[in-house]
Amino acid sequence: MISQIREQFNSNFSQDTYQKFLNYIAARYDHRPPFKIAETPVFVPDNLKKKLFDACESITDTLCRTDFKALSQGAILPDQIVPGEDEHTVFLQMDFGICKEANGELSPQLIEVQGFPSLYFFQDLVAEAYRKFYDIPDNFSHLFNGLTRQDYYDMLRRICVGDTDPKEVVLLEVAPTKQVTYIDFLIAQRELGIAVKCVTDLKKEGNNVFYIDEQGRKVQVKKIINRVIFDELIKRDDLAREFRFTQEANVEWVGHPHWFFRISKHTLPILDSPYVPKSYFLNQLDQMPDDLENYVLKPLYSFAGTGVIININQYDIDAIKDPENYILQRKVEYAPVVETLDEPSKCEIRMLMLWEKGQARPIMVNNLARLSKGEMIGVRYNKNKTWVGGAVGFFSS
Repeated sequence: MISQIREQFNSNFSQDTYQKFLNYIAARYDHRPPFKIAETPVFVPDNLKKKLFDACESITDTLCRTDFKALSQGAILPDQIVPGEDEHTVFLQMDFGICKEANGELSPQLIEVQGFPSLYFFQDLVAEAYRKFYDIPDNFSHLFNGLTRQDYYDMLRRICVGDTDPKEVVLLEVAPTKQVTYIDFLIAQRELGIAVKCVTDLKKEGNNVFYIDEQGRKVQVKKIINRVIFDELIKRDDLAREFRFTQEANVEWVGHPHWFFRISKHTLPILDSPYVPKSYFLNQLDQMPDDLENYVLKPLYSFAGTGVIININQYDIDAIKDPENYILQRKVEYAPVVETLDEPSKCEIRMLMLWEKGQARPIMVNNLARLSKGEMIGVRYNKNKTWVGGAVGFFSS
């Protein structure tokens, strides 16, 4: 998006260097991510950086309201109440589609907000790899608030492990080695010394939780970094497990499961910002908008874009049997802003934030960029296309 840097990057690009870049990422942790990593990072201009920061802060104002828990209580289903909820989320992400205003200026528009961890470790690796193989200006960084890479990992270690023995900290998923994002878990495991476990690995004795390590020893679990999508776990009745989220347990949650629901699509209708498209709970609308074609229908309880209807009509609305579980969100028109070697790519930027205990607000720490040439961001919209996929944004520091 910064024309001079973009032109230089594109003119110097080679497929050979790109393959070396991918091989380097795969070799670092002996694992090749199955998702598409884009040929290019995104170079974010200062005026867009300022708007992204303003957008994050204005949305955070709502999340910091003293009545936010009351406002979001309806997001938690009665049979999904997990003991031990903390005062605020630990992990916070905001996804923005990059659009153009009427005056031609770039503007971020919120797609989704999420209280759930997302690639905090991998995004530092991919940024390091881009810098190693491409000419990234020295005064540009993927990290925010003056953080160095050492500061960033110190912060992650402080939040995820703290004074606990790392072996007693578990990053929890369903079949983690089979997850698309397994590379992120691997980095967390090796850099922090924590354990990565499937929900079926956890055992219980009374309210104590433990797992069996490689030497056959019982290791008590003191903290759980939650990567399990709770409503998807409920559908997995094939899993033989002793540990149940809804039962009392002597563990501290690093990212309590409730925040996945509280800070989600459920949050969108209560946000009021020029960077947030208007959203409505479907069951609270007395009358549908006249321009229904300019809205997207989204289920509240879904992940990675599943169940979203882009081009909706009244028939789609009438077919919904549980309108309380859907929102209508005004469409966002992504602008093709990243010049590539053929057609330009659309861009989405996810701002990664962390909220430490004792702090009044979360801070922005890192980011994720996704490039697309299809109708939406995502693999199924970008088959057989190049210069698309996951990347990172570099911002002037």
